[in-house]
Amino acid sequence: MPDLPDKPAPPRRDRPQGRSAYERLLEELRQGRIGPGARLREAELAERFGLSRTPIREALRQLETDGLVVHLPRVGAAVRRLDYAEVMELYEMRAVLEGTAARLAGRAASDIEIAELDTLNTEMAAAEGDAGRVTRLNRQFHLTLLDAAKNRFLVKSMAAISRTLMILGPSTLTETARVGEAAAEHARLIAAIRARDGDAAEQVMRAHIERAHLFRLRQLRHTEPPGPGD
Repeated sequence: MPDLPDKPAPPRRDRPQGRSAYERLLEELRQGRIGPGARLREAELAERFGLSRTPIREALRQLETDGLVVHLPRVGAAVRRLDYAEVMELYEMRAVLEGTAARLAGRAASDIEIAELDTLNTEMAAAEGDAGRVTRLNRQFHLTLLDAAKNRFLVKSMAAISRTLMILGPSTLTETARVGEAAAEHARLIAAIRARDGDAAEQVMRAHIERAHLFRLRQLRHTEPPGPGD
């Protein structure tokens, strides 16, 4: 008799559910409902999402592949914590990639894309006080900028950075003091892109990310330090 596989492949019907569970967990990370170090118990997640444990297991495996989840001794699956050096490196790469996107957008953005950036920024500034809406509009602004850069490899690279940023919790724009600043920085960026000045657009974007980095470090000072082995 031929040897049976140790773990049979999950039924096809579970695969879309696994994707759904993965996307729901990503959204909970993005919104800060699941934070760094949080335990991810299959049974609890399955009950909360109304799914079997198989798609939850698939989702956790994908999150582990993404570098967002780790398996800890005597704990099991948990959201990974980033140490100080990783946060510094993450924002350094974000400045490089989004700065490049801004420079490319200065050359390639259409008038319609520039107008959309302007609209999104205006709506974001007007939404001050509604942290959820501000965060969504800011995210759409940065995604629109990436689209305007018209470089698919840059988009893929930035997607990996964005996923890792989720570990840090909610956007720095949850701080009201940051919203007006960010909108003003966006406005300077749009002006540089409209003027087709790619170098200026890159400089503005790098300064924008550096300012966000500063606010992030301030946030992290008020969180628990990583536990041993995290």
